[in-house]
Amino acid sequence: MMRNLTRKRILVAGGAGFLGSHLCERLLQEGHEVLCADNFFTGTKENIAALSRHPHFELLRHDVAQPLHVEVDESYNFACPASPLHYQHDPVQTLKTSVLGAMNLLDLAKRLGAKIFQASTSEVYGDPAIHPQPEEYWGNVNPIGLRSCYDEGKRCAETLFFDTWRTQHVRIKVGRIFNTYGPRMHPNDGRVVSNFIVQALTNQPLTIYGDGSQTRSFCYVDDLIEVIHRLMQSNDTIIGPINIGNPAEYKIIELAEQILALTGSCSKIISNPLPSDDPKQRRPDIAKAKALLGWEPQVPLETGLNKTIAYFDSVLSKGSALKIPLKDFVLYTLRD
Repeated sequence: MMRNLTRKRILVAGGAGFLGSHLCERLLQEGHEVLCADNFFTGTKENIAALSRHPHFELLRHDVAQPLHVEVDESYNFACPASPLHYQHDPVQTLKTSVLGAMNLLDLAKRLGAKIFQASTSEVYGDPAIHPQPEEYWGNVNPIGLRSCYDEGKRCAETLFFDTWRTQHVRIKVGRIFNTYGPRMHPNDGRVVSNFIVQALTNQPLTIYGDGSQTRSFCYVDDLIEVIHRLMQSNDTIIGPINIGNPAEYKIIELAEQILALTGSCSKIISNPLPSDDPKQRRPDIAKAKALLGWEPQVPLETGLNKTIAYFDSVLSKGSALKIPLKDFVLYTLRD
């Protein structure tokens, strides 16, 4: 039987993770074949359980720090733990995943003549001295801090992508992802939205740091997948980096209070000292995404939070989600 020429075979590295699984789902809905590669360090089989029954879905257990020998039409690189609780567990391996993973996937794209997307991060801006952050800002990053394995790994990956584009003409797309939330976040990933929701649903104190005046911008996962799709479908002159996130800015204390109201929780809000190297504010300038891709977020924070709360309520009701005690991960409440 001849292969459907309109159907692409697409590699999603890190496809069993929070964002990767949503992307796999979107690509399957569009009729493509999806090869999900994941080493399951932070990704879970639960995230892709429903997809595994799809006839055009294939799972490959693989660490992108090792070369990948497959045949695909295009690829997406989401392979790296994205929360401090996870990426600081083995910082050297985190750096290898970002750098060696980028090299291996770029080599694959070069061999196949395939387009490749790099999931970069707002962490390349560090603790920004410019607000909101435009793509032209070079950042304010500590190269030897606890977060450096992730921050500098992603910055190095961007360097690899752009040098490979300039010297070897590989077709690249680079998106800098700002705080994203939604169903399939790991309950123990240490990020502020998942932490607050889990704490509220289990009547644990919501832990903020300092007075809670630090700001973040929160993008619902459906909005994020849409802009990534548009970036990959855009012409080859649009390569990025492009900020992708929601520019609506909220204080952490405001987020905590809204989650308490939406969950009806009796939890209290407690405060601890600020951790080191934690950004005091984070907000994307999305002018390029608007102008070049015709995109801006559509899902209001309350709507997205209600969907995310319903997901975590379901997960927690199964009784197996909290494998790490709350006391072991609340130190990371404000992390991205």
